[in-house]
Amino acid sequence: MVSDSKTIDPLLAGSKGGTTMTRRWDIRDISPGERGDAVREVIASLTGKVDISFPDQGKTVEAGGTTSTLGPLTVATVRSNARSVERTGSFTKDDLEPAIFVGLQIQGFSTVIQQDRQATLRPGDLIFYESTEPYRVEDAKGIRQHFFRIPVGRLALSPAVFSKNSATVLSPGHPITQLTADHLRRLAAGHADFQGTSADAVGQPSIDLLRAVIATHIDATQLTNASLQETLLVRILEYVRAHLSEPGLNAAQVAAEHHISLRHLYKILAANGISLADWIRTHRLEECRAELSSTGSRPSTIETVARRWGFSDMSSFSRIFRTAYGMSPREWRALHGNEKS
Repeated sequence: MVSDSKTIDPLLAGSKGGTTMTRRWDIRDISPGERGDAVREVIASLTGKVDISFPDQGKTVEAGGTTSTLGPLTVATVRSNARSVERTGSFTKDDLEPAIFVGLQIQGFSTVIQQDRQATLRPGDLIFYESTEPYRVEDAKGIRQHFFRIPVGRLALSPAVFSKNSATVLSPGHPITQLTADHLRRLAAGHADFQGTSADAVGQPSIDLLRAVIATHIDATQLTNASLQETLLVRILEYVRAHLSEPGLNAAQVAAEHHISLRHLYKILAANGISLADWIRTHRLEECRAELSSTGSRPSTIETVARRWGFSDMSSFSRIFRTAYGMSPREWRALHGNEKS
């Protein structure tokens, strides 16, 4: 465990002579007032200087993780209640060797921002960002990612590739992405077990897999970017329609599913005169109205129908149904010869 914020050993000692260095760290033994600085020092040894934002004053700073060097590849698992990690322009001028950070989301959702781009990550998503450019990683529920640090030279890709593709989810759903994500997940779970020459043997092939994912992403982006943009609105609305029955359906879920920011989602909808909340409510009502018109042998109760289509408050449901159709759900059902309440 880390014992003193002023004497924390660097996590990322370089590999020498085929050896591996693994560090497990936790800040529970540090006094609460020093924990924030301790975490900043530890993370700086991995990513270079960063600014870390923690929950409101009075809440305990929590953080811990494991870091290993596997030849040229650094693997780190970090779990913390930090809300954001930011590398500012002034911090990028430090003496850290230029590197690419690859993030693999463990659970929940996070946001990565760099080069005026913003991407939302779901569990299993891969993304990369550059150490030499400002970036920001955000997660309201705490940072929960596996990180992989790769010296730029090891990827043998042009600077333009990094500049144009950072902070974008890498080829979501593509078989090579899934293969690489599964490999990295297993590697992160057991990286402390690799020692000696086996560490070097694992590091470079893992980098080669990541290079293949980035190359696949570049090809896919060039071929399909236009068509994906043209069909984005249709895909968004079809997704929402398919999930109307979920009471918790919201904009954040829709944006994450389509790998776009909330801002971009609202921009696309607004350009087509659509309010997401109104669209969801209208189509839920249409489904309820159609079902309440049914004269099947065993019709459902009004409450069952409403809940089936995402309405949890019956008084609110009756009110907006009347506003939309000029009569109550019971009156609508009776009008169509179905008297069950």
